[in-house]
Amino acid sequence: MTDLPKLSGPNVEPISGYTRNLVILLHGYGANGDDLIGLANPLSEFLPDTAFISPNAPYPCAQNPFGGLQWFDVWEADSRDRLTQIELASATIDEFINVELEKRSLLDKNLALLGFSQGTMLSLHVGVRRSKCPAGILGYSGRLEAPEKLGTDLIVRPQVMLIHGEEDPLLSIDLMQAAADELRENGVKVDTHSRPGLAHGIDQEGIMLGAEFLSRIFEINN
Repeated sequence: MTDLPKLSGPNVEPISGYTRNLVILLHGYGANGDDLIGLANPLSEFLPDTAFISPNAPYPCAQNPFGGLQWFDVWEADSRDRLTQIELASATIDEFINVELEKRSLLDKNLALLGFSQGTMLSLHVGVRRSKCPAGILGYSGRLEAPEKLGTDLIVRPQVMLIHGEEDPLLSIDLMQAAADELRENGVKVDTHSRPGLAHGIDQEGIMLGAEFLSRIFEINN
């Protein structure tokens, strides 16, 4: 694809001053890059050599006109149009990843995608379709888009951790298990964690689980 939107957003450089890894955080529907960049501080305690960047989605969100953005229209009823939007957003993120890795002289093995909600959908969609395998995908409160295409589209098999609130009113926790089942059927290693009492969000335990996952996959690849 050509003429893809150019992404930018807040970033946090490694506290060690040396960049060995990169985490790209993809925010949810109606939010923006500021929504997730706050995770960089607690995660940096476990990942001192890791840079974090949280790009803003390129499109305004009608449901949240005051600074809210979207990667694609979650209310799109036509499955073909929805998939077209998802693929455009994925291509945009894929190009952004390439630029950010090259800027830091890093490889895909030094990359992790961290998503929340719509950002998880895109992290999963992009991560298994990269030409080279990322270290991993950490997804909160999301689901797998176009599962029927996974078997034919899948190129690489990064490690995946999915974390989901048991009381999520927007995206049922059943969607986490459905995503995990589909990924596992296609040879992807997936860890899942249910968070009792949690609605559509990320809690402290979820952050700790994510930090342990990211530490593990980067240690393996460095």
